[in-house]
Amino acid sequence: MIALILARGGSKRIPLKNIAPFLGKPLLSYVIETARASQLFSQIFVSTDHAQIAKIAKENGACVLERPTHLADDFSTTLDVASHAALELKLKPEALLCVLYATSVLLRTTHLKDALQALQTNPHKKYAFACSAYSASPYRSFSIQNNTPTPLFADNMSKRSQDLPLLYHDVGLFYLGQAQHFMAKEPLLAPHSLPLILPQACVQDIDTPEDLKLATLKYTALHENDSSFR
Repeated sequence: MIALILARGGSKRIPLKNIAPFLGKPLLSYVIETARASQLFSQIFVSTDHAQIAKIAKENGACVLERPTHLADDFSTTLDVASHAALELKLKPEALLCVLYATSVLLRTTHLKDALQALQTNPHKKYAFACSAYSASPYRSFSIQNNTPTPLFADNMSKRSQDLPLLYHDVGLFYLGQAQHFMAKEPLLAPHSLPLILPQACVQDIDTPEDLKLATLKYTALHENDSSFR
């Protein structure tokens, strides 16, 4: 199985976000360490367009896959980059590929192992991915125009939150599947995908400095509560 960590250099809200300092080390280094600690991967690649990111990847024992400029802009999708990597690495169609993000500092080896086991147990599925339930139900959401709230689902506003069905969101930790599915750019979130549900304490999207602080708090709390955290 191959690990592919996505780490372009063009982040806007946090410059060079993928190697931003996090408790004394670049974010990217944590993901490489977790991938190595899982002992699931024969090789770990970092797809990047930035020399400094490539340097840190190599220093942490990963191989670097140079990403073309046209796949490093704001419009390139995960499937675009994963497909390019699978073709560039000449992966066999049945080879397993795990696409990770450089900001996934809360990723644990157990998440990867559980996803692999779930996918092997359900061979009719094409991908396994991580998700989590929304903390507040989207069924009670509303828009605001001219300082006026308008419920999107008016019939649900009087219902108790515990009576509304849970909804989930992709947490952007990883996508695991055969190379052929990535090469064909088959949708990642579809009925052919297998969700691994994680608690909110184990996930944190990092797009802003505030997100980075939240990730630090969660990471620290997880370590304090579990000395074997990895």
